[in-house]
Amino acid sequence: MIDDRPECSVLLIDDEPFAQDIIAHGLQGCTSHTLCYESSPARAVEVAREVRATVVLVDLRMPDLDGFDVTASLRAHPDTEDLPVIVLSSEDDPEIKARAFAVGANDYMVKWPDPRELVARVRYHSGACIARRQRDAAFASLRVSQEQLAASQSALHQAQKMEAIGQLTGGVAHDFNNVLQIIGGNLQLLKLVGNLNDNARSRVDMALGGVERGAKLAAHLLAFARRQPLQSVVVDPGHLLRDMDDMMRRVLGPSARVVTDIAPGLGSTMVDPNQLNNVLLNLAINARDAMAGSGTLTIRACNVAPDDERPPEVPQGSFIMIEVADTGKGMPQEVLLRAFEPFFTTKPTGQGTGLGLSMAYGFVKQSGGELVMRSEVGRGTSVRIYLPRSDAAPAAIEPVHSAPLAGGLETILVVEDELDVRSSTCGILSALGYEVLEAEDAQSALEIIDSGRHIDLVFTDVIMPGPVSSLQLGEIVRRRLPHAQVLYTSGYAEGVLAHEGKLDASVHLLQKPYHPDALSARIRHLLRRAKRDQKAGVSPPQRAAQNHLGLT
Repeated sequence: MIDDRPECSVLLIDDEPFAQDIIAHGLQGCTSHTLCYESSPARAVEVAREVRATVVLVDLRMPDLDGFDVTASLRAHPDTEDLPVIVLSSEDDPEIKARAFAVGANDYMVKWPDPRELVARVRYHSGACIARRQRDAAFASLRVSQEQLAASQSALHQAQKMEAIGQLTGGVAHDFNNVLQIIGGNLQLLKLVGNLNDNARSRVDMALGGVERGAKLAAHLLAFARRQPLQSVVVDPGHLLRDMDDMMRRVLGPSARVVTDIAPGLGSTMVDPNQLNNVLLNLAINARDAMAGSGTLTIRACNVAPDDERPPEVPQGSFIMIEVADTGKGMPQEVLLRAFEPFFTTKPTGQGTGLGLSMAYGFVKQSGGELVMRSEVGRGTSVRIYLPRSDAAPAAIEPVHSAPLAGGLETILVVEDELDVRSSTCGILSALGYEVLEAEDAQSALEIIDSGRHIDLVFTDVIMPGPVSSLQLGEIVRRRLPHAQVLYTSGYAEGVLAHEGKLDASVHLLQKPYHPDALSARIRHLLRRAKRDQKAGVSPPQRAAQNHLGLT
């Protein structure tokens, strides 16, 4: 017995049925084989493909089509062109043998061959066929692997490029925010106490408008760099989208159509609602520009379960998917590949910064999600935001009531190492009626605290020199002055207050550059809450626990 592995698939083409019995008897010594018989030579190619034959035995003399014709037809089809063919004939004629080999036969046997010879030749040719198929499969697999490797290398190159740009823009934005705070703070102080005439006030307002534009630019850069501290809470995205519906319609104008499709039972997600609002607004503006003011904007939201179909960019898990799709002009592939790069835009000079999509990309990635964009010229663009689903209930957000330049008589300790920033901030707070104490670093602030001075609120920069960090200062203030509030400020708080880019709910942060209205509103909000807690008997630890649970 011959142990034949892998299995031979033998196809016999012969118009005489008894030939099947003879060949079957001869192949008894081949322990691993299948034999298929076909009496119609016209079906040779069809049957060979069906049974995945590894060798074909074909009779030479048959009516209609002879063995030469069958061999030629097998060689002519791409699926059987390499299939081994053994011609069986009762004629031992060298000329006939030569003709058989000329039309593509691999072997020639005179009827009826010895079983040992039949098995040996069938195994030889079948083995060669199987080896060829394995080789072809290996080459095909190698090509796929090479294509996948090339795609992975391209994605890695793109990610490295985006990360390098992000590091550069993040560092620039940090320093830029401090410069803007110096300029804006002094301009606001001048406007507040400078007794300016109308012309001078107009000039100051123009300069402050430039500061505000610079602040938005820096915020977009930090968002792209994934270094913008996110004040994430559990939100109901469906509620947020419904609240934005009117705004979307105003952005797109009367000629455009807005379709909102929010799936029932839409889950919650932990995200910074203000940043998500900004991202969706930017996507709507991009859609409006792509549709030239007309067309249809579709806003869709649904749950994505772990087993649901998703783009290859999105990992397994439960997500909330928000899609913003337009019927605009779409993007060619070369533009789509660069769409998330900061400052890249196809709009004319002065009509776009090229930061809208890059900000969206950075925000979504920093929030632990994925952003997938598809576009086709003439058929519009679809942007899908996948955010991790949360099982927690949406938090009730405590509103911050904004009252322009509301002052008070409380005592505020300002801790800031930048002299110019500290000077302008202290000047604004003093003009609002507060008693202001100054410290150039956290160590100096501790000396003031140790002196026994009454302090209602500590307003401290995040990044400061010295042995004591801003976080340590905040902890000391909470222990020694339990009813004093702590408000942080920074142009770049990555890795200090933010964990994986997200702020703890108990941390209060005012981003640089800040407007005096925003500064006074945040301070009044924190001081009012402290007085309310004292009257209600809520201790600072209880308040911190409420903040963490989103119950404030």
